[in-house]
Amino acid sequence: MARFVFVYHAPMTPADATPPTDEQTAAVMGEWMDWAAKVGDDMVDFGTPLAEGVRVSSDGSTAPSTREVSGYTVIDAADMDAALALAKEHPHLKMPGGCEIEVHAAQPVPGM
Repeated sequence: MARFVFVYHAPMTPADATPPTDEQTAAVMGEWMDWAAKVGDDMVDFGTPLAEGVRVSSDGSTAPSTREVSGYTVIDAADMDAALALAKEHPHLKMPGGCEIEVHAAQPVPGM
């Protein structure tokens, strides 16, 4: 098994979106929970919504992130193909506005 990080991108953060109704929230979270159930014990960290990204550079300056990251999830999967198959079924891709998922393979930390 290998570890993968799903990075969710959306045109706006949940905090910037029109607040959903209780029914809409329940429906969307139901889809996310169904997806998480499919991942099962290979779910390492379900993640959380993210907002207000700030880029920090080596010279100490900061600037708003150039690409809004709206959340993340960490999973274990057999390989990149298996991780991509799970990403392609993810409910985040059904959200309005052209949402995307980046899948990154976690690498061992050198010297550890």
